[in-house]
Amino acid sequence: MAWQRPDGRQANELRPISFERHFTRFAAGSVLAKCGGTQVLCTVTIQPKVPRFLEGKGQGWLTAEYRMLPTATIERQEREFMRLSGRTQEIQRLIGRSLRSTLDMQALGERTVIVDADVLQADAGTRTTAITGGFVALVEAVNKLVEKGDMERSPIVHQVAAISIGLMHGEPLLDLNYEEDVAADTDFNVVMNEKLEMIELQGTAEAGSFTRSQLNQILDLAEVGIQQLLDLQRQAFA
Repeated sequence: MAWQRPDGRQANELRPISFERHFTRFAAGSVLAKCGGTQVLCTVTIQPKVPRFLEGKGQGWLTAEYRMLPTATIERQEREFMRLSGRTQEIQRLIGRSLRSTLDMQALGERTVIVDADVLQADAGTRTTAITGGFVALVEAVNKLVEKGDMERSPIVHQVAAISIGLMHGEPLLDLNYEEDVAADTDFNVVMNEKLEMIELQGTAEAGSFTRSQLNQILDLAEVGIQQLLDLQRQAFA
């Protein structure tokens, strides 16, 4: 029996996506990224210094921090302070790796980019929304530096977006919501650049296993979704 999507979407259909730029006043770049019921505030700070291991090397760095507000989910979650959960650490490392792939660190110079992804509301896909929205905030922040003359040219050399795909009763579905995410037999997160080259692929069979043929279907569907996300990112600056 085929899975009936709770919101009536087709298998290859994204949830409604939006990027609200200039969402906060003081961050160099700030975007409220919405993907269905998931809302992530992505902010970017650019500091004129680098971590000690990069001092004097003439190149920059990007790092990311990810948190969920206590009331982002139905049941209140405890705030994470000094001890971060393994999930939080894994997600913020993924965000950092994904967004570092977009930068020419030599062109960035001895600056550190900090991307903060704060989940206001979670309905699955928070890490992928943080990456996709984080890129929009990164572009906004870098453009400000270039416009002010603080940077000769933009160090951004690639675009990046991310999406989730799941297998439900053997059928690949794009952009899972919470009901689908918890019920999926297989769960994937895919990060790609503007050439549809893979930056990162995370995939787990939650029940049973999946075949090579199903993996190919998942990646084909990921390309469909990511191409749409890349277009929406560009439209945010049109």
